[in-house]
Amino acid sequence: MNENYNISSSPHIRSKVTTGSIMLYVIIALLPATIFGVYTFGVPALLVVLITTASAVITEYLYQKLMKKKVTIGDFSAALTGLLLALNLPAEAPWWMCVLGSVFAILIVKQVFGGLGQNFMNPALGARCFLLISFTGRMTTFVYDGVTGATPLALLKAGESVNLMDMLIGNEAGTIGETSVIAILVGALFLIAMGIIDLRIPGTYLASFVVFIVVFGGHGFDLTYVTAHLCGGGLMLGAWFMATDYVTSPITKTGQIVYGICLGVLTGLFRLFGGSAEGVSYAIIFSNLLVPLIEKMTLPRPFGKGGER
Repeated sequence: MNENYNISSSPHIRSKVTTGSIMLYVIIALLPATIFGVYTFGVPALLVVLITTASAVITEYLYQKLMKKKVTIGDFSAALTGLLLALNLPAEAPWWMCVLGSVFAILIVKQVFGGLGQNFMNPALGARCFLLISFTGRMTTFVYDGVTGATPLALLKAGESVNLMDMLIGNEAGTIGETSVIAILVGALFLIAMGIIDLRIPGTYLASFVVFIVVFGGHGFDLTYVTAHLCGGGLMLGAWFMATDYVTSPITKTGQIVYGICLGVLTGLFRLFGGSAEGVSYAIIFSNLLVPLIEKMTLPRPFGKGGER
C-alpha cells in the first residue's frame, strides 16, 4: 500500500448550516405571530417590535465595540432576542421599558457571561421576568379592541368560561406574540420542516403539562379545560420557540426528555398553585438553570468505561 492518508483534526463532517442561518430561520418562523400581533394590536405593537429589536442590536454592537470584541450582530442572534422579547410584551409597553428589557437581555444575560453560547438562560425570557418583577402593573395590563381586560388564563383561573375559538385564532387579550395559536403553529411547522427543531422537547413539554393538569387541575380529563390551558398564555410560544433554544437546552436526547418533563411540571405548578395565572417564563428559566445537572446525569458513558472489573 503506497497510498498516503492525510488525517485532519476533528470534526471531520462539516455542515453548511451556520448560526446566522439558524437565527434567520427562527426569525422567519416568528413572522406569522408577529404580523398577527401587529394586525391585532395596531401601531403600538409595531413600535414595540421595532424598539426592542433595534435596542438589542445596538446594545450588542456598542458593547462589543467598547470591549474591543468581534462584532457579531450579523449572526442575527441579537435581532432574534429583541423580537422574542417584543412578542412577550404587551402592546402598551412604554418605549423606555422596551429599551430597558433589551439592554438587560443582551448586556446582563448574554454578553456579561461571554456572549452567544455562554448565556445560562434564555435572554428574552430573562428580560421578561426582570420586567415582570420590576413593573408588574404595566406588564400585566392588556388592552384588546380598546378595552382593558383579563387574559383568558386569568378568567380560567377565576372559574369563568373562555372562548376556545377566539383563543385559537387570537381574538383575545395578551402579549403581542402569544395570542394566536394558529400563527405560532405555522411557524413551528416551518422550523420542523427546515430541521431546526424536532418534537422531543416541545412534545414532552406539552404532554407532561397535560398530564399534570389532568391529575391536579381538579377537572379530570375535561377536554375544554385542557385545551384552554394549552392555547392560553405563552405556552405555545414558549414550547416551540424558547424552550428549544440550542444554548439553554440539553444536547442529549434523554436529557431533552427530562428537560421537557421539568418544563411541563413547573408550568403546571406555577399556573395551578402560583399567584399568577401564567408560569411559562419562570418554568423555562428555572429549567435552563437545571440543564447542566440534566446533561451531567444523561451524558452517555464513553466506550470501555463504567463496566465491571
